[in-house]
Amino acid sequence: QLQLVESGGGLVQPGGSLRLSCAASGFSLEYYSIVWLRQAPGKEREGFSCISVSGGSANYADSVKGRFRLFRDSAKNTVYLQMNSLKAEDTAVYYCAATRYRDCSGRISFNEYDYWGQGTPVTVSS
Repeated sequence: QLQLVESGGGLVQPGGSLRLSCAASGFSLEYYSIVWLRQAPGKEREGFSCISVSGGSANYADSVKGRFRLFRDSAKNTVYLQMNSLKAEDTAVYYCAATRYRDCSGRISFNEYDYWGQGTPVTVSS
């Protein structure tokens, strides 16, 4: 079965850190740029970061720039989202999605994706 599986979400205090994983099953992530999106309560889902196929470039929304970092582990067929200095406004369900564009080209989201994960919830609260 071809799918993406996110993991690593949970409850964390403000200022804390989490690392989310986006693992591919049945296909190789090396051919896809990976976008992370999130949907906060009562809001629309929005993309906030993208890592290109090469892993050499990544883009971030201003809201997460300097706090979040994307990186690939090709051996594990996984993309990681390292989230530091978390804030209450980061509370959301986090999704990863794969697009066959090989480069993010400055973008943090696309109109279409080839694969979606099921989402993992992140709650930032004291």
